[in-house]
Amino acid sequence: KALFSAALVASQHDPVLKAFYEKKRSEGKHHLTALGAVSRKLCYIIFAILKKNEAYEIRQ
Repeated sequence: KALFSAALVASQHDPVLKAFYEKKRSEGKHHLTALGAVSRKLCYIIFAILKKNEAYEIRQ
């Protein structure tokens, strides 16, 4: 639930995740399906941050 809530905020404010969310919506995906895809991608990002022990940088 926490990851899903974080994905909701990230899909509105992070440019990379926002573009990913909008891409999924343009493919015809439902809001919750697209949000689930964003949360999965956010999980991968969090894992990479913890593994590399580096700060998150927004890249466009």
